[in-house]
Amino acid sequence: MTPKDMLLGLVIIFAWGFNFVVIKWGLDDLTPMMLGGLRFLVIAVIGSFFFSRPKTPFKWILVYALSLSFGQFAFLFTAMKFGMPAGLASLVLQSQVIFTLLFAVLFLKEYVRPYQLLAIGVAASGLAVIGLNGEDTTMTVLGFALTLAAAASWALGNVTTKGISKKGYDANVNLIVWACWIPPVPFFICAYFIDGSEVMWMNLVQIGWKTVATLIYLSVIATLGGYGLWSYLMSRYSAGTVAPLTLGVPVVGLTSSAFILNEHISHAQWSGIMLVLLGLIMNTLGGLWLAKKRAA
Repeated sequence: MTPKDMLLGLVIIFAWGFNFVVIKWGLDDLTPMMLGGLRFLVIAVIGSFFFSRPKTPFKWILVYALSLSFGQFAFLFTAMKFGMPAGLASLVLQSQVIFTLLFAVLFLKEYVRPYQLLAIGVAASGLAVIGLNGEDTTMTVLGFALTLAAAASWALGNVTTKGISKKGYDANVNLIVWACWIPPVPFFICAYFIDGSEVMWMNLVQIGWKTVATLIYLSVIATLGGYGLWSYLMSRYSAGTVAPLTLGVPVVGLTSSAFILNEHISHAQWSGIMLVLLGLIMNTLGGLWLAKKRAA
């Protein structure tokens, strides 16, 4: 990568890693369902002026939106509201790599290679250590389980994206933006039945500058800016060059949450974190090695 593009990669890492701290701030003033609905509504309204509507059939956009957007963030925001620390959420959410591999085997009939099985085993053992050692921290079992559900939803979205690409349609930032018109509907329906109309109304009329700044960050910076820059880098470099950048996201998430939110992570959980990161690195480096072997 050129120095300029490496700098853009670092911007993405910090934008996505700090994203979890901002989510925590947003949940101080909004319920999980209202935060999700407003976030995607802002993305859809703003993004539609800059990105053209994809030619992808509506049924595929619907599946994509309900899994990657609604499912992932409904579970994630609820998890962080009910006891999942922001830093750990940024790491545990990366278990989507494990779920994506498993779902690709089930739904796309893809083959899992030996190094991927080993990477899954190492990362899964790390997740087990994190999940079983939350008694000395603010993490709850419910929060941990819901974050895993968010990762599984993300993985379903990844498999859907692959399916869309295989059918010859573009799965780029245009799809991300226009699919954002769909999630606000289930988010607001859930808010009505979970929070009640009075709470929904109070969330709207009491929106302050902090909430506005949170929504702008989550929609404009983390989503439109982050994915826009990501698409730019993916168009210029191989996936093997760009993909490892995501390993920096939980590092930024963990450190920023520790310094800004004063989150405590037990020594055992740090061991689990290292195992998860090791598994993710093994999966990434294994793919790079295989790509180089094929090119040789």
